[in-house]
Amino acid sequence: MSTGLLPPLKPLPIKERISVVFVERGEIDMLDGAFVVVDATGIRTHIPVGGVACIMLEPGTRVSHRAAALAARVGTLLVWVGEAGVRLYSAGQPGGARSDRLLYQARLALDEALRLKVVRKMYAVRFGQAPPERRSVEQLRGIEGARVRRSYQLLARQFGVNWKGRDYNPESWDASDLPNRCLSAATSCLYGVTEAAVLAAGYAPAVGFIHTGKPLSFVYDIADVYKFETVVPVAFKVAASNPSGNPERAVRLACRDVFRQTKLLDRIIPDIEDILAAGEIKPPEAAPEAVGPAIANPESLGDAGHRA
Repeated sequence: MSTGLLPPLKPLPIKERISVVFVERGEIDMLDGAFVVVDATGIRTHIPVGGVACIMLEPGTRVSHRAAALAARVGTLLVWVGEAGVRLYSAGQPGGARSDRLLYQARLALDEALRLKVVRKMYAVRFGQAPPERRSVEQLRGIEGARVRRSYQLLARQFGVNWKGRDYNPESWDASDLPNRCLSAATSCLYGVTEAAVLAAGYAPAVGFIHTGKPLSFVYDIADVYKFETVVPVAFKVAASNPSGNPERAVRLACRDVFRQTKLLDRIIPDIEDILAAGEIKPPEAAPEAVGPAIANPESLGDAGHRA
């Protein structure tokens, strides 16, 4: 292992990085100024610095102090997740994170005119059509809610599920019926992968546009864009099968597969940039390139967890 001090490195702008690398059952260390993953057989796989925005640490993974220090210096986010990311346990703050992204996001959220532009873009991306003109954020939220309730009804009918409406109590999980428990488990997975993407992109999970006042408001905003494309059909399908044992686990495994098939995490970060660009403020300037080439073909698929 190299022991000398390395020159200062600056993080690559997010769009110039491979989005995510998942590491499972291995040890991440540093060798010759780059990340190296050592598996149980001793085989080493190098990950060049600056090549990834985020390393997802799945079960069975260990990280050396040297690797964590390198991640901080080059601005690579380390996120501890469950299998395929269907739970998000913890995340480190990338050392190269810049406040201009947070200020950019906050300015858009605090200016009512700019906030409305971003909300309208979220609506258009989610539903595939422009929202009605001359509507406030609150009015668009109401229109969105009505469409969501209707979508639940249609999917329940499609999968043959007895649907009585969205009703759950996070303090009393077992009190909910099977469809609602499956939906809560599914959206938990989606919120996790979205939170990982928001953190990797350098934005604040709490600064939302449609949702406000909660620690994960922006996560909820972005996750809603993909909810009916990904996890809601999974939840109804599992509920319709009435699995024995632990239906929530069946939902998590199905969500894991959907996230991998759709390459969801690779899509979220560019979509965040496009959605915020609707505010018509110039985004932060790209940072200078870091030392080290990008990775050719990493496994960049993932997820993580929260509640509906």
